[in-house]
Amino acid sequence: MPNYKPLNDHVLIKPINGQEVSKAGIILPDTVDKEKPEKGEVVAMGPGKLLENGTRSLMSVKVGDKVIFKKYSPDELPGEKELMIIKEEDILAVIGE
Repeated sequence: MPNYKPLNDHVLIKPINGQEVSKAGIILPDTVDKEKPEKGEVVAMGPGKLLENGTRSLMSVKVGDKVIFKKYSPDELPGEKELMIIKEEDILAVIGE
């Protein structure tokens, strides 16, 4: 696997695939409600967005964080099935332990 170093406010994410189970215990296929956010783990991130004054904004996530992000926001990396890249602004939440 190539070594990727995201730039600016981009975040490298490894998707977490889990089966959804309804309240009644029925396993839901991944085709149900395709608009739902996805989950993943941060594996690398850029240094932060470059601001107009030349400084960088701090990133809100860190390596190892489990996050929820918009389903159609990430870009797939060529030849990689287990990694995606996304802008920090498209991350909706960090999942607490």
